[in-house]
Formats: sequence, C-alpha cells, structure tokens
Amino acid sequence: MSYRVAVRALCEFTAKVGDLDLRFTPSPTAQEGIEGHRRVVARRSAGYEAEVALEGAYQGLQVRGRADGYDPAANRLEEIKTYLGDLARQPGNHRQLHWAQAKVYAWLLCQARQLPAIEVALVYLNVDNDSQTLISEHYSAAELQAFFETQCLCFLAWAQGQTQRLAERDRGLQTLGFPYPQFRQGQRQLAETLYKAVSTGRCLMAQASTGIGKTLGTLFPLLKAMVPQQLDKVFFLTAKTPGRALALEALQQITRATPQPALRTLELIARDKACEHPDKACHGDACPLAQGFYDRLPAAREAAARLPLLDRANLRDVALAHQVCPYYLGQEMARWVDVLVADYNYYFDAHALLFGLTQANQWRVAVLVDEAHNLVERGRGMYSASLDQGQLQALRQRKPPGLASALDRLNRQWNALYKAQRAPYLATEQLPDAFLRALQQCIGLIQERLNESPVEVDTHILQFYFQALQFNRVAELFDEHFLFDVSLREGPRQRRLATLCLRNVTPAKLLGPRMQAARSVTLFSATLSPRHFYTDLLGMPPDTAWLEVAAPFRAEQLEVRIASQVSTRYHERRASLAPIVALIAEQYQRQPGNYLAFFSSFEYLQQVHALLTEQHPAIAAWAQAPGMDEAARQAFLARFAADGQGVGFAVLGGAFGEGVDLPGTRLIGAFVATLGLPQVNPVNEQFKQRLGRQFGAGFDYVYLYPGVRKVIQAAGRVIRGDQDRGVLVLIDQRFAEPHVQQMFPSWWQIARE
Repeated sequence: MSYRVAVRALCEFTAKVGDLDLRFTPSPTAQEGIEGHRRVVARRSAGYEAEVALEGAYQGLQVRGRADGYDPAANRLEEIKTYLGDLARQPGNHRQLHWAQAKVYAWLLCQARQLPAIEVALVYLNVDNDSQTLISEHYSAAELQAFFETQCLCFLAWAQGQTQRLAERDRGLQTLGFPYPQFRQGQRQLAETLYKAVSTGRCLMAQASTGIGKTLGTLFPLLKAMVPQQLDKVFFLTAKTPGRALALEALQQITRATPQPALRTLELIARDKACEHPDKACHGDACPLAQGFYDRLPAAREAAARLPLLDRANLRDVALAHQVCPYYLGQEMARWVDVLVADYNYYFDAHALLFGLTQANQWRVAVLVDEAHNLVERGRGMYSASLDQGQLQALRQRKPPGLASALDRLNRQWNALYKAQRAPYLATEQLPDAFLRALQQCIGLIQERLNESPVEVDTHILQFYFQALQFNRVAELFDEHFLFDVSLREGPRQRRLATLCLRNVTPAKLLGPRMQAARSVTLFSATLSPRHFYTDLLGMPPDTAWLEVAAPFRAEQLEVRIASQVSTRYHERRASLAPIVALIAEQYQRQPGNYLAFFSSFEYLQQVHALLTEQHPAIAAWAQAPGMDEAARQAFLARFAADGQGVGFAVLGGAFGEGVDLPGTRLIGAFVATLGLPQVNPVNEQFKQRLGRQFGAGFDYVYLYPGVRKVIQAAGRVIRGDQDRGVLVLIDQRFAEPHVQQMFPSWWQIARE
C-alpha cells in the first residue's frame, strides 16, 4: 500500500528544527500572497512556467506538489515566498524549511525532464514595497536526489506506521455497529439521509428537534461512510464548548460498543485556552515550551499518536510530558487523526487551519456543523472588523518611539472621515481609501518594531496591531456584501470619537467555497427554518438536500398557550409588568415546579423579577445577571433541582436560551415574554435595507426569522425526552399572527388565553 504526501507536508515533517518562533509573523494574507506570486511571475520572461505540477516516488512513498515557477532559459526552479518586515530577521529554521521545499521540487523536476543539474532559487517578495530578493544555489541532480531520498527516509517510518494504522482503522470501521439496540425515533432517518448525501457528494440541511440524538445520528453514519467514500477526515464543528463535549461523548459511545483502537480523534481548542504561559510570547527566547519545540516534537508526536482520543486533557498531558506547547502540538496532530472536533472558525474562518490543511493536502473531508443556525452570525463575525478611536488616542498618549508621526497621521485621516458628520451613525458602501493607506503604514512600522525587539513590545501596541491587521484584511474582501460605518460618541473633554466597522452582511460568498470544498457538509439544528434563509446566507450549493425529521414528541406532552392580551412592545412594557407577573404566579400556583421565564433584555427581566418578588414573596425566584462567568452560570442551573420549585429569569438568546439540558422535573415550563426580535437600531436597519435589496425580505431576514428562532430554542428547554411533560406560555399579541405561527414546530398545538 503506497502513501501519498504533499511536498510541503513532507518538508514540514522532516525539515523543521529548533524553536517555535512566531516573530516573523503574521505573514501576508492569502490574497496578498497570491497577488505577490502573480507579480513575480509577470516579471519573468515569456517562456517562464508557473505552477508546475510534479510528482515522484521513493520506496512506495508518493510525493507530489506544484512548484511555484521554472525558467527554462536560466534552468532555474523558483520557490516564491511573500513576507512583511525585515528579511534579515527571518529565523534560520524558516529559511531552512523553504530550502527543503525548493530542493525537493528541484529533484522532481530534474527527474521528470532528465536534467543533469539545476539552479535552485528562493525568491522573497516584500509585499509592502514590492522589492524582490533572490537567493540561489546550483545543484547537481545527484545531490538533489540524495536530499530527496533523505527526506523520504526520515518520513517513511512514520508513513508506514500511518499506512498500517489506516488499514486497521478501515477494517475496524467496516465492522462498526450502532452503540444501542435500536435507533431513536427519527435518528435512523437522519443517519440514512446523511449517509446517502455523503455517498452522492451532496450537502445536507437537517432540521431535527432535541431528543432524537442528532450528534450520535450524524457521527455514526459518517464513520460508516469513511471507507466506501475514501474520506480522509471527518470534521465535527460546534459553536460552543458543550457541543464539543457532546461530540466526544458520542464518539466514546460508538467506540465502546465496537472498539476502534486505530481510530484517532482530536479536540482542538482556542490558543488562549490551551496556552500554559499566557504572559509569554510564542518564541524560544520567551517561552520554555517554544524553545526547541521542533526538536522535541517527533517524540511528542509519537506519544500522541498512540492515544485513540486526544481530548484537551490528554493532549495537554502528552505535551507537558515532552515539554512542548499543547496548542501547537494539537495543530500538528490535526494532520494525523481521523476525526476532529473543533469550533466553527477552524474550518470557516479566513485563515482556518482545517480548511488550509484540506486544500494543501487535497483531503477528502466530510463536515458536520452542529447547531448550524449559529453559523450566520458567526460567519458574519469572522469576516467583520472594527477599530475604536479611543484606543488609538490612548496609544498616541504613550508616544511609542518611531510610531508617533504615523499614529498622528492615522488620527487625522480618522477625523476626516466624520468631520462633516452630524448624525451619530453613518453607513456607506465605499471604503475609506486614504484612511486605509495610513493604517497600512502603521501596520508596516509596528511590524518592523516587532521584528527588531519582539520581547519588548508594548501589549497596547500589539493589541492595536492585531485589530488593525484584521481591519486591513477584511478591507481586501470588501464588496457589495459588506458595509462600512462610522459610529460617533463623546469622549474626554467633549471631543468626538469614532468607532469604524467593516461589517459583513451576507457571508454566503465567503462560506460557500468552504461548503463546495468538502465531499459533503451537513448542517443540523432544531431550528433551520425557513430553509431559504439559511441557504441564502450560508451559500449552500444548489443541490443541497433537505430533511425535516419528525419530532419524537407528542402534542399532549407540551401545553402551548398564547397570552395574546399582553403586548411586550417597547413602549408598552411598563403596562405589561403586572399582567406578566399575574400569568407566572397563576401558572405556578396551578402547578408548582421549576420554570424559566425569558425576556428581551436585562432591564425588562429585572423589572418583572422585582415585581414578582414583591407581590409573591413565597415564590422562589433567581435571575441571570450580565457577564456571568462559568461558575455563576453553573450555580444558576443548579437551582433547577429535580422536583424543585421556583422561577429562573433569563435573557432570550443568552446563555440559558439554548444548549441547556434540564430533563424531567428539573424544568416543567417556560414563559417567553417577547417575540425575540433584534433591537431596531441603525445597524440593523442598514442590514434590512441591504438584505431587502438582495432577497426582497429585509425585515424577515433581519428581525423576524432570528427572533422566532430564539423563541423556539428557548421553548426547547422544556421537553427533552419521551416522558417529559410541561407548559409553554408565549406572552405577546404577535404570537397569534399566522405568519409567526407557521414557523412553530409542527407538533405544537396552540391554545389561546
């Protein structure tokens, strides 16, 4: 059995040595890199060949890739790299890796064209000033062959182990059995539809209520499909930490029922959560886990590869035992596992690790997107950016050496953006070009400082730098699917300050290619209606399949009442307080137990909570507070004990509105005192105009659909299993409107009060 590896992956495995060193980063954006390559190629002679496809083999190892360029007239193979800053400060192990890639490509070219010798060149393009640095060496084909074979030999033992493991994995997956005697109602339908979708290379949108076991019902069929569909990886992507925990638990259920010792699973977490030394920079001069990282990595990689489950705890144990960084060990192990459980941003973000690896290694992947209704807002957030002038003013007051004049120039351009602006908010579809030029100059100067003295960089400068980079990168993507806005506020000494935002309105154009790049992407959630809303905003392919799984619940399990005599509109809220308190008290006295009451804001919540406590002191009541940490959230949920009695107050769409499991008598009812519509404000009104032009339903796309989804998610906390019983009271006149009710789950039966 042969093993295939990309040239870049081979060299990253064999030629990386020494410290982990991020001082010569961040590198140019992908777009800057592509454009830089084009500019280099454009300057070459007419016979120059770009993107030369090459492949070769050694002892069963298949190596392939695309060389950046070859000049037949000069007999010179070029490896083109773009960079920012001072090239003289590039770490030596970065350059060593580049030489390794160039020399491997050079041998593959010599072999393909029977060349006895060749010139090998590294071409470095500074994207700031477009200057090129060419460093070249002359090699005989024999020298290059020897280098190539040395790299292959270094990789072969690992490759052979991987080949053996993958063969064992495939045999195990073919015998894989479902971990329970039978599927739950609806779970088999979900599993079978997903299996068909990945078999035909289609995407799937699946709406399925809580209670059917969506996590297990999506992971199991994909594992069964890995061998017949020749999948390299399965990505399970979540919006929140509890989703990762559920996925890891489901995988353990599967592998306990039919042991899969050769299957490898990895949990990826954010760098700030994985970092052991948050006070230190990511390089060997500062962090002990970065010093000699690549020298200790092979042993750590071997140890990690022996564990079937690399969750956060196991990965950390391996990393610390070998004195390497847990976060970057996880990044390395992403290449060598089968199932990855991670946040959305690992695949959908502009610089996503998993998408980048998929493209570079030409992996065949299937992607599961848990609670996919969250991907609209998360997708927008990934491709948006903001800058606050107050932060710039604070930075200017520090008078950082070498930056003062550039920061002053940037501030002048910032002021010019709103000099004639009278309204507190202004939106436009045009980029602020002069401001962006001044911002780019600041970025370049800060980059130089980072390269010169990375240990001494002020954290305020660093924070501003990364925000400026994000702003600049989003500006490169700016088109009709974005808007630029300026929000004014009064700062110190009655001076106006402006926050600048580049907002993505429709992420479909950016997320769509990620959907297309996978063999299959499955979006699943209890709330994916209306279908066209998510299809339009997420860029789903035209042939995406749709499945609505019938809920496993019966109408008699949930008593749904609409209190249509109450209005929760903003101008009528004061009048609504007493009727809402009366509704809660009446229901509680009729059937004592644990209830959740949801409101549109903390202010509204606190008003009702205070009145209930005053008028009905015998009813236990507790309320969500702004900014609760993990311990406070757990304490809030702990009040919902089995057979307990009381009312918890929470904000709709907040921490307790979804992803909370309170089965049985831990929760017997919910009150939702709001239609959940997002706040009417200038930003949302801009979104409404833009989406109205694009899809003809601006109000629905911005307000109605997201609002009712939050209501349904909150209501879903009540009935969690076949034996649960409960009540849902929807408090607002608008819940009685047909166009709102048509979005409700089909199994609900509505009664009016």
